[in-house]
Amino acid sequence: MPSAARTEPGWLRPALALVGCVTLARLIALGFDRTDLFVDETQYWLWGQNLDFGYYSKPPLIGWLIRAVTELAGSASPFWVRMPGAVLHGATALILAALATRVAGRSAAIWTAALYVTLPFVALGSVMISTDTVMAPFFAGALLFFWRAGEGRLARDAALAGACAGAAFMAKYAAVYVLIGAALAAALVPERRIGWRNTAILLIAFVAVISPNLIWNVAHQFLTVRHTVDDNVGLGQGAGGLHWDELAAFLGAQFGVFGPVAMAALLIGLFRRDGRARALGLLTLPPLVAVCAEALLNRAYANWAISAFFAGTVLAVIVLPRWGRWTALALNLVVTLTIPALTVLAPWPEMNGKPLLNRWLGRAELSQRILALAIADGVPVYSDDRDILADLFYTGRDAGVTIYAPRPEGRPANYYEQTYPLPEGYTGPLLAIRRTPVHCGGVPMPPAAILNGSGTWSGKNVTPYLIGGDCLAAAPD
Repeated sequence: MPSAARTEPGWLRPALALVGCVTLARLIALGFDRTDLFVDETQYWLWGQNLDFGYYSKPPLIGWLIRAVTELAGSASPFWVRMPGAVLHGATALILAALATRVAGRSAAIWTAALYVTLPFVALGSVMISTDTVMAPFFAGALLFFWRAGEGRLARDAALAGACAGAAFMAKYAAVYVLIGAALAAALVPERRIGWRNTAILLIAFVAVISPNLIWNVAHQFLTVRHTVDDNVGLGQGAGGLHWDELAAFLGAQFGVFGPVAMAALLIGLFRRDGRARALGLLTLPPLVAVCAEALLNRAYANWAISAFFAGTVLAVIVLPRWGRWTALALNLVVTLTIPALTVLAPWPEMNGKPLLNRWLGRAELSQRILALAIADGVPVYSDDRDILADLFYTGRDAGVTIYAPRPEGRPANYYEQTYPLPEGYTGPLLAIRRTPVHCGGVPMPPAAILNGSGTWSGKNVTPYLIGGDCLAAAPD
């Protein structure tokens, strides 16, 4: 039998006030951010300029969102590209609070909002846009409506759970973990069972939402799936052996991503036997287990298990005593204040002679110098470096300069090779941007200029060569 809903009034106003203040402060700080868009951020912006139902490495929702925001704002400045991050995480905090009030009441709801909106990965995701951030509110919505479907067995809740899961999947394929977690919770916790009819409704809604991307993948020979398996998961790389050091590094990183106190509470919660904690633990486990396996078999980045921490935040709140919640919040606030401060102060402070945020500096400056050379010579730009191409397209969006990537050999190596390859048989002049020397007919070509990159490009020998396309075809990599 479905369980009765456990909700308490009075949580929304304090949670909304808290989340609203944090989000507003982040948006103000973002207005003074001095960092350049990172390579992934500029790529997502470019996707939005070429609206489609799928892209080389990710589903399409982030490109659509950035396009919508920049069109409405009338500006593609870094502020507007990144602005959705803080707002989406704020919305996620409130959705998780709505889930928490059903799980454990008013106090848990307010604490869930407070802890989530200040989590380390949320602080970072609020200043730099990513697919995790776009996935977050929809993943949280799927959890909320799945929980409600277990309480009331309403078809509407099941349909909304499936639609939210589908929207999350259209932001990042890791959203499939919400379905796996829901299946485990329904199988092992009777209160979370939604009935066979509602299960069918949930799955139909999910498939309906993701169907455009499925069709796109079929039409493009499953390009995104192949990229995910070969390049991200690494199953096609034949690494061999077990990488215990990678597993240890990944697990250790989770204490930084989620916060040490919250992560310890989450791990304790996984062993709780009461129905609430058990269900939340089962909703948390799939991404953690899957990404730990990836780390052990090959490698895994710290953010690959972010989807564990939506249900995981509620689980940590119900596990932590009051003093533990305050401790977790205090540690979160240190990171929450530090990250935007660093983006405002950049390029200061420094460590070992380089700015702490060196990877986010010097990108636009290098692109501006390259574009100025191309405009002066009246030639297109060619580069085989994904980082350089990404910023060239963004910084040069109004420059009127044609930009080319290498022609792919087999499967394209990136979105730029897929969409903007050097035309077959091109022999005209171009400005080739290389990090290795260019030879033509066995003769080394002289640089067209000295770029002297700063920030991330400092000392990396990025060199422009004014050559013909036929010479480039014969140049060694």
